[in-house]
Amino acid sequence: MSVLQLGKFYPIRGGVEKVMYDLTLGLSERVIPCDMLCATTENHPTANIDLNDFSQLMVVPTRLKLAATMLAPMMIKTLRGYGKYYDIIHIHHPDPMATLSLFLSGFKGKVILHWHADILKQKILLKLYKPLQNWLIKRADVIVGTSPVYVAESPFLRKVQDKVDYIPIGILEPVIDKKKVHAIREEYKHKKLIFSLGRLVDYKGYEHLIRAASYLDDSYQILVGGKGPLEEILKTLIQELKLEDKVHLLGFLSDEEVPNYHAAADVFCLSSIQKTEAFAIVQLEAMACGRPVVSTAIPGSGVSWVNRHQESGLVVPAGDAKALAEACHCICEEHILKQKLSEGARKRYEENFTRDKMIEKCVEIYKKTI
Repeated sequence: MSVLQLGKFYPIRGGVEKVMYDLTLGLSERVIPCDMLCATTENHPTANIDLNDFSQLMVVPTRLKLAATMLAPMMIKTLRGYGKYYDIIHIHHPDPMATLSLFLSGFKGKVILHWHADILKQKILLKLYKPLQNWLIKRADVIVGTSPVYVAESPFLRKVQDKVDYIPIGILEPVIDKKKVHAIREEYKHKKLIFSLGRLVDYKGYEHLIRAASYLDDSYQILVGGKGPLEEILKTLIQELKLEDKVHLLGFLSDEEVPNYHAAADVFCLSSIQKTEAFAIVQLEAMACGRPVVSTAIPGSGVSWVNRHQESGLVVPAGDAKALAEACHCICEEHILKQKLSEGARKRYEENFTRDKMIEKCVEIYKKTI
């Protein structure tokens, strides 16, 4: 069989693109021809890149960004020309441009719809896109989510549960540089480190994580990696609360740096407050490094399915700064609990969230579909 992963952007920044790319590589490494078609972002040049003997990355130009959607007409032309060579198109939602391209392509083969998240914030976009989204849901032979919770509770998928399945996201083993981990620990000597990572945007709930520092004594240090539109607002909040010595915004961290911060930390904290956080791959990165996770209970999200309460970490109410602080304090101060959750986090990663597990489940679904 031959497969096309369709949707989102290049270069890879977000979780959807990462899943697409990892599926493309993982499938092609198993000698299953698999290409990836996506649109440019960040003014990246268009390109056709051979990833290996069984895989090509096709990046088409974005002409306009409208309502948080990249408009790339060349995607339509490319899919109309090359779609017939694939047995399966694996389309990643939400992406109106990819859906429109599939709709106009005339493709007659099997369609796997990967439902990463509902469209929640862009109300006008959803109103315009909904007829096309309804077509895609009906057209799909199988609909997969990243967790059983999310697809079971999505209001858009209630009538099609008979063709719903899930493929948990999986990642490769993190590469840790012990010298750099030591350097981080030395920089924050004698501190209990709470690490968080993500774009500085509303749904990540960083305001609550910053306020959590007020409930912790001076032996704690919160480190937040990532950039985003709320950076200046969060810096101002840190100053207003006089938390400059307890909360550091680290800015952008490269893929090579991230595992070192996970390994240096005592606990990873995910403070997200909205269902926009559908899964949170960053939890897997922490768990793979054997770090307990403190996450939030978000109705309808898969976050708490990934991080199981009292197994791989602790789950607290969303938007509750004091609860975040208490959970982090509990893990750091109760050494038996910390050891139990550290081992549980690593075990949960190995049993459910490796890239091999993700590829195996994907191949299983493809074979059933064909």
